[in-house]
Amino acid sequence: MSLQRQILSTLAAAFALASVTSPAFAQDTTIAPPDTGSAVAAADFDGDSITLGGGFAYLPDYEGSNDYRFTPAPGAIGSYRGYSFTVAGNRASLDLIPNKPGPSWDVQAGPIAVLNLNRTNIDNIDDRRVRALGERDAGIELGGYVGLGKTGVITSPYDKLSVSLSYRYDVNGAHSSGILQPSVTYLTPLSRKAAFGLFASAERVERGYGRAYFGVDAAQSVASGLPVYAAPRGWKNWTLGALGTYSLTGDLLHGFKLVGGGTYGRQFDRFASSPVVRIAGSRTQWLGVLGVAYTF
Repeated sequence: MSLQRQILSTLAAAFALASVTSPAFAQDTTIAPPDTGSAVAAADFDGDSITLGGGFAYLPDYEGSNDYRFTPAPGAIGSYRGYSFTVAGNRASLDLIPNKPGPSWDVQAGPIAVLNLNRTNIDNIDDRRVRALGERDAGIELGGYVGLGKTGVITSPYDKLSVSLSYRYDVNGAHSSGILQPSVTYLTPLSRKAAFGLFASAERVERGYGRAYFGVDAAQSVASGLPVYAAPRGWKNWTLGALGTYSLTGDLLHGFKLVGGGTYGRQFDRFASSPVVRIAGSRTQWLGVLGVAYTF
């Protein structure tokens, strides 16, 4: 997963956790959520909500870097009459299949859009050799996804396990290629004030992506001092993440909450062998996000 998408998936899941009880607790209003000690009013679980938030992410300078920096990280997630959307930094998605009430299967499908900003500003890159490779244009990656989720699977009637598969293609000429991404996410409320989640994903990229961000041609080799490297393609990396949220006012359904998370990722050999990674950076990537969100 590129460093931008690591931020975005972390934020999206964190904000989803921040509002997880709006759709998840709504699955069965005859059962009290954890720690309530009483039945919950059906009016609390109409399923319509929006969560807005912002914070900071600590992330690599570029995909494959071993230098890190802080950057702002905004996001939003919401649902209306069963339809849900996510806007996290430079990523947006929409689920066009409405969720059904009650513990059930959730079929998911819809469009996604990503603005890929990897190496678009060399001023944010510490390593002089990577700066010498030059800036990249912003990639506009458009596509769609399909997924399947199940509510009430392990810990309670309110937890949710989801699997999905997405495909995006750059239409702006930055790398003019596609990215295939399978992922699995598990979210569970721990109480009326706290929730937790885990996720895993991987990315398979086409040749143009490898050329733009991992290849080094002859002219770039002379400018940077890095050896020539042919553009790789195939499975690029895998990522594991953990996320959590805790209500500062009200509960998970309403009010302010703290959201945070982190990811650990590792690149597969053909991408890890690129001089941009092997010489100038690291095949291991860490990322952390901490922020505040408000649900209403």
